[in-house]
Amino acid sequence: MTSPADVQVVVLMGGLGTRLKEYTKECPKSLVKVCGKPFFDYQLDLLTAWGFKKFLFLIGYRADMIEEYYGDGSSRGISISYSYDGEKLLGTGGAVRRALDLLEDDFLLIYGDSFMDIDYAETLYRYQRGKEEGARALMSVLRNNNRFDKSNVVMDGGKLVLYDKKNATPDMDYIDYGVCMYEKSLFAAYGEDEAFDIAEIQHDLSVRGEMTAQIVTKRFYEIGSPASLAEFSEYVTKRFSENHPAVFVDRDGVINEIVWNDDIEQLDSPMKVSQFSFLPDVAEALRIFKEKGYYIFIVTNQPGAAKGKTDLKTLYDINTYMIDALAGEGVDIDDLFMCPHYPKELGLTKEKFLIKKCNCRKPEPGLIYRAMRKYSIDMSGSYMIGDSCSDVVAGSGVGLMTIFIGDLKCDLCKKLGDISPTYIAKDLFDAAQIVPQQR
Repeated sequence: MTSPADVQVVVLMGGLGTRLKEYTKECPKSLVKVCGKPFFDYQLDLLTAWGFKKFLFLIGYRADMIEEYYGDGSSRGISISYSYDGEKLLGTGGAVRRALDLLEDDFLLIYGDSFMDIDYAETLYRYQRGKEEGARALMSVLRNNNRFDKSNVVMDGGKLVLYDKKNATPDMDYIDYGVCMYEKSLFAAYGEDEAFDIAEIQHDLSVRGEMTAQIVTKRFYEIGSPASLAEFSEYVTKRFSENHPAVFVDRDGVINEIVWNDDIEQLDSPMKVSQFSFLPDVAEALRIFKEKGYYIFIVTNQPGAAKGKTDLKTLYDINTYMIDALAGEGVDIDDLFMCPHYPKELGLTKEKFLIKKCNCRKPEPGLIYRAMRKYSIDMSGSYMIGDSCSDVVAGSGVGLMTIFIGDLKCDLCKKLGDISPTYIAKDLFDAAQIVPQQR
């Protein structure tokens, strides 16, 4: 699979920021301070944490300030190139076309006034899969129901069938999220000084069935207005400045039912979306964690694709379905961290890149460390909750209190030796009664 280090990230940063003129008189939107730090630094830090190293900034208003601040990127361990707006403004599409000679054959495109915290490994994977099936672009989409702006995307069975920014229809309940991938050749078809909006390309691709999609479940933040800037400032304070306790929750057997697998004649993780079924009282249990003041992070080993039982796309689809269904119950999962790897080649998988020894497969603590790098977490007041020995070992190894799910599985605890769970609960709802209320 394509590595983030090999993918060029193109950033649209040329806007005037007229609705934010109180702040943009002296600097471009991307450099507006949020909690003492330029806004785009938050997104850039997120992308570099995923491993992206090659950036192209498309700049216009106060371009000199952006270039002076970010330079060539070497101080951050990345490379940054620049393309400049001319006297004639060409729109979002024209700005990308102007940089044609600097574009790589395939690139990721984002906006410099938005914070978009998604699984970028999934973005690259779905784009690659889409290209194999004839797509020329990818659009990330969020189930919107007109919450943040007018919905403009029709999804059908996980497929993007229409994007139309101008003409809304009743069956549009998704919105474009602001993260896309494109073939360079799409922009080469336009004239050098031709003004056009990227939405034109997106619409045409959707009509022709040449745009694949990544459904995301976490909302985006943008700073297009004073109100949205204040909203993002509040979010930043909570996420990066204040330590909050968290519950790290295993998935299979804790959140959802284990299912029967005829191929191996034993219980297994669900390998299809249709096999996924919540255990009783799970939504209520998660709601209690939220009400008590905890982050909720799902940390799950999912080696099904690495073992050849399914593919990685389906594993992503199952997780998306789960988080979307919980959101429908009023429960927002703060983040999900999945290990799709397996250390041994079983001769069945087509996705060989998943065969590897890693530090994210529990009982290794890599998934928990990923959460720690992204969020300000009070680890001393946090819990690992799971139904296997690997969950207890992973949590104990980083100093978490642990709750072992399954009061009828106590014989498994004997395998832990000197490590034993802090608590034992019969299910997730029972575990929710154990954790204390936070102030």
